[in-house]
Amino acid sequence: MDKTRGKLGGETLHQYKTRIIDPISKSYCAAKWYNATIWLGHGQTTSCHHPPGHWIPVEELKDNPSAIHNTPHKKKMRKMMQEGERPSECEYCWKVEDMGKNNISDRVFKTEIFSDEDIQKSVDMPWDENVTLKTLEISFDRACNFKCSYCNPAFSTAWVKDINDFGGYQNIQSDGRGHFSDTAPWAEPATKKQEDNPYIQAFHKWWESDLADSLEEIRITGGEPIMHKGTWKLFQWFKDNPDRGRNMRFAINSNLCPDTPKVLDKLVKESWHIPKLSIYTSMEATGVQGEYIRDGLDYDLWMSNIHRVLKEGNIDKLYMMMTINSLCLNSITEFMDEMLDLRETYGVRAPIISLNILRFPSFQSAAILPEEIKSHYKEKIDKWIKSERPQAMLDEGEKESVIRLIDYLDIVKTPHKNTAETPKLYNDFKAFFAQYDIRRNKDFASTFPGPLGDWFTSLEAEVPSESDIRSKTISLVSLDRAGDPANTEAYGSGDDDHESVGGWDTEKDALGGVNVDE
Repeated sequence: MDKTRGKLGGETLHQYKTRIIDPISKSYCAAKWYNATIWLGHGQTTSCHHPPGHWIPVEELKDNPSAIHNTPHKKKMRKMMQEGERPSECEYCWKVEDMGKNNISDRVFKTEIFSDEDIQKSVDMPWDENVTLKTLEISFDRACNFKCSYCNPAFSTAWVKDINDFGGYQNIQSDGRGHFSDTAPWAEPATKKQEDNPYIQAFHKWWESDLADSLEEIRITGGEPIMHKGTWKLFQWFKDNPDRGRNMRFAINSNLCPDTPKVLDKLVKESWHIPKLSIYTSMEATGVQGEYIRDGLDYDLWMSNIHRVLKEGNIDKLYMMMTINSLCLNSITEFMDEMLDLRETYGVRAPIISLNILRFPSFQSAAILPEEIKSHYKEKIDKWIKSERPQAMLDEGEKESVIRLIDYLDIVKTPHKNTAETPKLYNDFKAFFAQYDIRRNKDFASTFPGPLGDWFTSLEAEVPSESDIRSKTISLVSLDRAGDPANTEAYGSGDDDHESVGGWDTEKDALGGVNVDE
């Protein structure tokens, strides 16, 4: 049966929202029912990449393996959305919508991918009913060869090594503080052997019973998924089950810079056994600036591997996930021009870009930059999007994302509710990147010449000496991360002047969904 989904012919995103989403409720998002990110390694889940993760009740998995997705917390969020309440964990979308310029938030993008029929089912079903997923993102563990500036040990073993080598970052005062002080032991695998992990066991049980036949897309994230045997096990499943897998999209998030060329060789080779393989990779700045943000990156190698997978691999779609942080603004338009260059070469197979605005850690958010710096970059991006080439080559969603960023730089002052005071954020910007430079053999000021580098140089913060950092004399301080950060509060009052609503309390909830005491 043909299922109508998404925009009708000639319909805009705003018209789709008016026709499908608004009649349901002012807070509806289909991702709460049909999409999930699940960290199988340590046992957390969320409905998309914006809310904090919450713990999966392991006791429910024995009788109901779908509880890796259908948690009590998610069911309460569904009830709120059916009744038109805004869950506080979805602050990312509310902040975009409350800018007052009719911006399209991600809940529209995350709803239009599902059929009208499935959307209506989610509206009609009881809020506490178990739902079979349509799109799923899973992580087997946090193994990764990159240690990006805004990431942390919860998502990267390379970051774990950084903290083990040099100790915790010192004098970080704002909401990101907990993630740079220890190795995030809470994110270690639940069991020593993968086969003993109850979350991975539940996934495979659900997969074989009916999940593999109902999913429209499964996506593997990390860490870096091509470093994990669980990813290659799924490649093998598609090879062994061509009939069951022929209608499912298989996707991986990858930095496309493996430590050895043989891994990329394997990815290219195995891609030919997947009918619909998508690759999601990430970048938002060019050359040395991209390498500064994404420590471990070789930009030229990454770009070469982009060409290789498009030329030699069986890639259905390639997606470019841009994480919009304060550092990328310096070369963001140059980067998007490079993406348009790829579009001229590869046409529809070239990367589809998305601009995802970073909120955590707050001191790396573009929202906290001084107004004159934000205005400088806002004008640069505005001039770029209005020029002939992007107007002709970007699709509606891509243009909306760029315009949304321009409005964000113009209006938003705080990346999320309870963002720390500006002096603390500026202190952390200086303290963090000064230590980052020493640990990673980098130089902020020379890498980001112009307004950003000048501002960084002007800031003052107390920073350990290079000798103290390199001599490993800094102690490792673990913070209390007991409890579950998930809450069922509605979005109540905002921090920006233009807002009427606000998000969760980051004095208690840290970046990865954990409790951090003062």
